[in-house]
Amino acid sequence: MSADPKPAKPSTAGAPGRSAAEIRRDIDLQRQQLGTSVEALRGRVSELTDWRRQVNEHKRELVIAAAAVGFAIGVRAMLRRRR
Repeated sequence: MSADPKPAKPSTAGAPGRSAAEIRRDIDLQRQQLGTSVEALRGRVSELTDWRRQVNEHKRELVIAAAAVGFAIGVRAMLRRRR
């Protein structure tokens, strides 16, 4: 068994003639990349589902929306009274 100093190439996945060591390196590389991707995704999901942070970042839009809804309810109430 010779020690091959070449780095693992993910593009050779499934190529015939690869040694067990090359396959193991590719698997380890893929595991590392998957772990990194999962951690990044977990952080992003946590960030997007934090409603307190979302409220703090979008206060202006929420105030405008609340005012618009309040105005619409008021107009509707006034129109009902006229009938």
